[in-house]
Amino acid sequence: MYAIFQNFSNLTWQQVVMWVIGSILIYLAIKKDMEPSLLLPMGFGAILVNIPMSGAVTQVIEGVREIGVLNVLFDAGISNELFPLLLFIGIGAMIDFEPLLNNPKLMLFGAAAQFGIFATLVGATALGFQLKDAASIAIIGAADGPTSIFVANYLKSNYIGPIIIAAYSYMALVPMIQPPIIKLLTTKHERRIHMEYTGSSVSQTTKILFPIIVTVIAGTFAPRSVALVGFLMFGNLIRECGVLGSLSETAQKVLANLITLLLGLTVAANMRAEAFLSLQTLMILALGLVAFVFDTAGGVVFGKVMNLFVKKKVNPMIGAAGISAFPMSSRVVHKMGLAEDKTNHLLMHAAGANVAGQIASVIAGGVLLSLIVK
Repeated sequence: MYAIFQNFSNLTWQQVVMWVIGSILIYLAIKKDMEPSLLLPMGFGAILVNIPMSGAVTQVIEGVREIGVLNVLFDAGISNELFPLLLFIGIGAMIDFEPLLNNPKLMLFGAAAQFGIFATLVGATALGFQLKDAASIAIIGAADGPTSIFVANYLKSNYIGPIIIAAYSYMALVPMIQPPIIKLLTTKHERRIHMEYTGSSVSQTTKILFPIIVTVIAGTFAPRSVALVGFLMFGNLIRECGVLGSLSETAQKVLANLITLLLGLTVAANMRAEAFLSLQTLMILALGLVAFVFDTAGGVVFGKVMNLFVKKKVNPMIGAAGISAFPMSSRVVHKMGLAEDKTNHLLMHAAGANVAGQIASVIAGGVLLSLIVK
């Protein structure tokens, strides 16, 4: 009994704050249905590692180093980039590139919506973050959790826990963050622009060749993106090849769900109060939001500029879908189009820009690695 009371005497207010943060994440997952497969294990893990003398994480007790299971999982799945890359296979198997293949110019929106990443890199560096940390923070703007994990871990960032929390939190908050930005940057007339979808059936051969060609081109221009792009495209190749239906279904459901679950718990190893509660964490959350806002704005502004030079006007809202939050961002744009005009169906165009953003974000991650890692 004395040992129990002694353990509670070691409880700090910082750990209690982390319990509250963990509880909020669990609430958002269950009550608000915000990325529940990730936020729920992440929230529970945050509580788990902040129990005094928690056996879930590595610690030294009376001079003896005891290995925690979450640190074992971290070393086995995140420190070697295994979990994010496996998750990319599942994501690739979920993506249908047909809307993009029907209108390849939508790839430009994916590229434009990465503006916030590089703008935030400059801002974070100016605020005093080391270059490796600034790059890891900037990639939050990709709105792609696995890419954020991969880049932050590859660069050995000092803030991998807060970065991952910010990346997935902002992904889940897409329906709240993007609409005000889009409305601020567009007129009612622009939001009501109709775009005809005249997509033809894309051949099976084209669908098979696309992931192979993208991997080769991306790897040639940004070699360090090969792991990211390659695993994403491999997952898509499994989907489109036509002979691995059961594996495609397994990758989309079982593999993706299992890895996401393990990711959420494992990330918690870096959410101990003494490392997580700091001014730097608040700055990371703020900078991540800035990156996200600038990415959304970059895509929308690109659509407005494009309209100055083309005869067939594009609805600039689809530029906001150029981020990697698939398929949430394309759904947001589609709903906003319908809200302005019930006959304005933008889903296929937005989906094309959205999958383009998925490709562009992993290439942007590879570019950052190429710029920083010598």
